[in-house]
This record gives sequence, structure tokens and C-alpha cells, in this order.
Amino acid sequence: MAGLPVTALPEIAFAGRSNVGKSSVINALTGHSALARTSNTPGRTQQINFFELEQRLMLVDLPGYGYAKAPKGVVKAWSGLAEDYLKGRPGLRRAALLIDARRGFMASDLAVMRALDVAAVSYLVILTKIDKLKPAPLARRLSECESALKAHIAAYPLILATSARSGQGIAELRAHLGALASDGAIH
Repeated sequence: MAGLPVTALPEIAFAGRSNVGKSSVINALTGHSALARTSNTPGRTQQINFFELEQRLMLVDLPGYGYAKAPKGVVKAWSGLAEDYLKGRPGLRRAALLIDARRGFMASDLAVMRALDVAAVSYLVILTKIDKLKPAPLARRLSECESALKAHIAAYPLILATSARSGQGIAELRAHLGALASDGAIH
């Protein structure tokens, strides 16, 4: 934690399972296809990466939790750093908890949600990869997730459904995050 940059900008941390699409969503939000490094290999992001947006907002790409193609000791170290960041970063305005729409909440996601509730860290649930589902299964998944959120006190009462590939929901996510920026807008 001591090696992380000091900034006065509000921070939005992107958390989620390995390969859920955190880096892809950051790239879609910023309009840069290679700002955050993406990969089909789970566990590619192994550090906390900071992306400053026009001196108004800091997007933070956290290493994923769950399965990763890396040694267990390395995974444990980066998972611990991400957990410490989420619990103790003063400038953290909101965590964005990314959930694969095809899978919904998994046990590890629920554990993170409970930890965020206990730490009183506000988080927004973002369903990713919605382009992989037909409308009826997507509607069921959204309903399931909305019901599950009612038991979590730190959860923001809105779920955003996105696809980094098609761009669905990205404008809505950008507007939500823009309201948290230092001057109320990101471009």
C-alpha cells in the first residue's frame, strides 16, 4: 500500500473475478482499446493499475480474484493488496464490482460484497458481457442480482448491464462515474 501513488482525485476501483472484463470495461469507458492490458488468460492483471482521466477522476484496475494462471503465492499476494486497497484507500469514492452476466454472483463475489459491506465501501454492481446472453436470460439475471443486492447495505441500488465489445451500457456507466468526478464530468 505504501508504494501506491498519492492523489487527491476521487478513485473508482474496478474489482471482480479474474477474466470478468475489468480492463475491457476501462478501455471501453475511455475510448482507448489498449489503455488497460487485456487477455483471455485469467490473472493477467497482477498489480493495481491507475488511469487518470483529465485530472478529474482516477480509474483503478485491480487484480482479479478467483482462478488465475499464476502461482498460488503470487495470486495470494496480489489478492491481499487489492483487499487492503478496497478497505483502506482514503480517496476511494466507489468500487465497481464487475460480474459476468452469464454466471451471476458466485461465492467469491458474495464474499467480496460482504467485506465491502463491513468496510462501508459503496459499490456499484456492473454486469459484463451482456452481449453473450439473449434478452430473456439477461432479464432473469438482472432480477436475480437486484434481489440479492437488497441484503447488502453498501451496494449502490442500481445495476448497470454492459458489454465492452458492443458498447451497450457504457454511456450509462460513464455518466454514473462522471457524477463522482471532481468537477462532475468526465469526457
